[in-house]
Parts: sequence; C-alpha cells; structure tokens
Amino acid sequence: MAHIEECRLLFNQFLCARIQAWKNENKSLSRYEQNKIIPLMKQQRPTLKEVYSQALQQVSTRVDLAFKGFFRRLKERAKTGEKAGFPRYKGQNRYDSITYPQFSNGCRLDDKGLRLGKIGCIRVVQHRPLDGIPKSCTITRTATGKWFASISCDMGDAPEKTDAGSAIGIDVGLNSFAVTSDGEKIANQRFFRKEEKTLAKAQRKWDALKKVCPKKRERARKVVARVHERIRNKRHNFAHQESRKVVNRHGFVAVEKLKVQKMQKNRRLSKSIADVAWSLFRHCLEYKAEEAGIGFKAVKPDYTSQDCSACGHREKKPLSQRVHRCKKCGYTTDRDHNAAINILTLGLQSQVD
Repeated sequence: MAHIEECRLLFNQFLCARIQAWKNENKSLSRYEQNKIIPLMKQQRPTLKEVYSQALQQVSTRVDLAFKGFFRRLKERAKTGEKAGFPRYKGQNRYDSITYPQFSNGCRLDDKGLRLGKIGCIRVVQHRPLDGIPKSCTITRTATGKWFASISCDMGDAPEKTDAGSAIGIDVGLNSFAVTSDGEKIANQRFFRKEEKTLAKAQRKWDALKKVCPKKRERARKVVARVHERIRNKRHNFAHQESRKVVNRHGFVAVEKLKVQKMQKNRRLSKSIADVAWSLFRHCLEYKAEEAGIGFKAVKPDYTSQDCSACGHREKKPLSQRVHRCKKCGYTTDRDHNAAINILTLGLQSQVD
C-alpha cells in the first residue's frame, strides 16, 4: 500500500510538472525527460527509494499515455461531440496499481510465491499456469481491499484453426442479451437490476454515516464496494462464459459494432444499457476469437433490423414491433433473429472484400 501511495504522489508531481512546463515555457515534457529527474526526486523524498525503480518509471509512462489519450479525444471531439477529458490529479483511493514492466527483472514467480523487487515474496493463489513468455506484472488493489497480480504473457502468433466450423452472427439487445443467426436466444441476466435494492440500502447507510467516525464510515463504504464488486464479477463471468461457448462452437463470428456511449445518452434506457455490458461481451469475443485463430468481424448495425434477410427489402419498423414480416416476400421471423442473419451476411462480405 505504501508503494502505491508513493507512485500516486509521483504521478501528481509529473502531471503538475507537465502543466507548469507548458504554461511557463510553452514546452511539452516527454516521459524520458521526466524519468531523468527521478534520481533527484529520490534525494528530496527518500521514501521513493523504497519503491522499485522501474515501477517508478512506469508512472511517467502512465502520465504520457494520459496526455496522448487527451489529445486523441481532442481531435475526435468534432465527430463525437464528447468532452476530451484533461488528465486529472489522483486523490486518495484513486490510484490502485503499480506495474513491473520487465517480468524477469524485479519480478519472479516460483513455488513459494510471487517475488517483487523492494517488496519481497508474496504468497499467491495462482489462477492457472502461465502460458507463453511472461512480460510484465501489475499489482492491483480493489475497492474492497483485495489484491490481484496480473501477468501479461507473449503467446506468439495464434495458430489458424484447421476445422473452421460454422459461421454465426450475433445481435445484442435488451429484451434478450443476444440472439444468434441460428435462432438461439441468450437471456438478459440484469445483474444490476437484481442487486439494485441491496445497493440502495447500503448507499443510504453510508450516506447517513458521513458525519460519524471515520472507521464506521469506511466499513459502510466497503459494504457498497462489495455490492458493486459482486455485480461486476457476475457480469464478467457471464460475458466470459457465453463468449467462450460461441468461440468453441463456431469458426467465424460477426457482431454489431454499437456506439454504446452515445446510446447511453437516452435517459430512459441508460441504466439498462450499462447493465447489459455489450462492449465487454464484444471484447471477450474478439480476443478469444483471435486466441483460437478463428475469424471475427464487428460490423456497422445500420439497417440490419430494417432489411429483410431473405430478399433484402428495406422497411422501417418501430422498436415496439418485435416480429419481422416482409411485405415483399412474406418472410416472417423474430426481429432480432432477422438482424443477426443480416449481421452475419455483412461480416462474411467484409471477409471476402
């Protein structure tokens, strides 16, 4: 915990230095220039010496990435209309991880546990054996006080799948979490909705203890954090399990590429859209498909619900109309099933192109 606090303070100092350099000298500092002043900062603040040197250098990399992301969003603001989000100072409990960028240098995993530079040997519960070549290690603290070590490994080139199997298109929604081009429906679990009353009760207790002793307030905060953590764990487990089933059964996957942030501006549906986590599901599908060596394509969802998958006739339909009935050819099916078939068709066309 002390190491994370030192990295948090260093992050704020690096951020302040960049802001002042631009205001006073109209100069943009690089992460290499900021890394050079770390030895001087150690002399002024001896507690920085207790943190592994490469973990401190990784802090300047995070500041650099924060500014690169800001400038990228600034360029895209004309198209998206969203705020760019200038990098902010990290308050307490707002900086929760440190990174060892070289696994073999300052970080090692053996039978006794995880050995970290300037920290020592830590007993760990290993989730699974490491595959590939370990590259980096990130130590993360959750809001409930749990600690996790994430080790990134180089798996090499993904082998191409010899048995491609069938292709599938997936249409996501709110009534059903997803409908496939095969006609299979995956139910929407609504994890947040199920825990909403429990969360509201915990938040009311936390709010009532704002002026009470800090210990009681901290215990109440952890209760709220545990509810959020339980919801997140259920949602992540569901997305990983369903995406794994799809990748194992099929040789090509096509999904719709939704602009979720833009859709969440709908105040009546924003909570339900955030609860269903379409972006998480698509991310799980994408990296699992790449790892398995099968095809994956995210296509634009324009007109996939309006076009007939049998003849291509386009007809506008209100959201309340859940059955697709083509006036031209008479094809009738579920609205989401029709969209899933169109998504698969678009995905396969893009593969050919």
